Amino acid sequence: MAESYARTNTNNATNGKKRRHHYQSFSKPTKKKGQWPLKAGVEGFFITCDGGRERQASNEALNILDSFYEELVQIPNSAPTNLTNKHTSKVIKFTDTDSSDEDDDSPPKKEGVDLQNEANDTEDAPSKKQRVDVEADETKCETANHEKSEAKPIDELIEDELKELGDKKKRHFLSLDSGCNGCIFIQMNRRTGDPSPTDIVQHIMSSAASTRKHMSRFILRILPVEVASYASEEEISKAIKPLIDQHFPTEAPTPKKFAVLYEARSNTGIERMAIINAVAKSVPQPHKVDLNNPDKTIIVQITKTICLVGVVEKYKEYLKFNLRQLTSPETQK
Repeated sequence: MAESYARTNTNNATNGKKRRHHYQSFSKPTKKKGQWPLKAGVEGFFITCDGGRERQASNEALNILDSFYEELVQIPNSAPTNLTNKHTSKVIKFTDTDSSDEDDDSPPKKEGVDLQNEANDTEDAPSKKQRVDVEADETKCETANHEKSEAKPIDELIEDELKELGDKKKRHFLSLDSGCNGCIFIQMNRRTGDPSPTDIVQHIMSSAASTRKHMSRFILRILPVEVASYASEEEISKAIKPLIDQHFPTEAPTPKKFAVLYEARSNTGIERMAIINAVAKSVPQPHKVDLNNPDKTIIVQITKTICLVGVVEKYKEYLKFNLRQLTSPETQK
């Protein structure tokens, strides 16, 4: 048997045939490492950049957004709580009468306290004592917790902060995969009291226009996204209704002039004019369309199957929100 097996192998080698290598296949799906994909229902910032520099532009965008967010948000310093003054007790002052008017054996009188109330106080003395004991225990527990939190080591505090930053759900700004070359998306986990993406972008553009300070190497345009929905005419009309009511109220004292800007990437199945007409019809009267000098511009960006919508002001004045052109030396002349 061994001789025949060796003979067959030598015959295959002489004939020029190679043995097929068998690889073990695993049925488990492989998890793709990297950024999370862009999906509907998020808000944040749609940013264009140089092709092939998406990672560098994403890091720059996170730094810029963090710095300008801190400028807009004023975090008040938490004042330390004074636990000793938390529970205050009523103080009763006793004054003695003049010895010349009354005998020495007479008891001292209390100012502002009735004798009948004093009798009632003596009856309720056990309940008051129990209440004071409970309050004292609560104060001791609060002081102990306060001292325990202050006595926590710095290493543990740093580890807790790193764990919070490592959790993607707790991050304030998170980079998502837009699915298009030269485009990135930064998701904003907006909390109560935070400025909107439009407020942050308007602050960035106004600062760049006034200071002309160079901010980034790879970022081109920064556009706010307040609504993200699936790229269909019906879904877009439903999703932008709250946004239109916010920026274009029906009972506005002065009507606004607006324009609709449409751009699509990696999607050829949607008609351009159908989306523009659907967005324009959603704006109520007395607001009117003005393409030459609009007060507000409704920006519609479609990337694959996701539609991103935002409303900005001074779109042409800030050079179409192009951060590079706004801070370039040529525009300063």
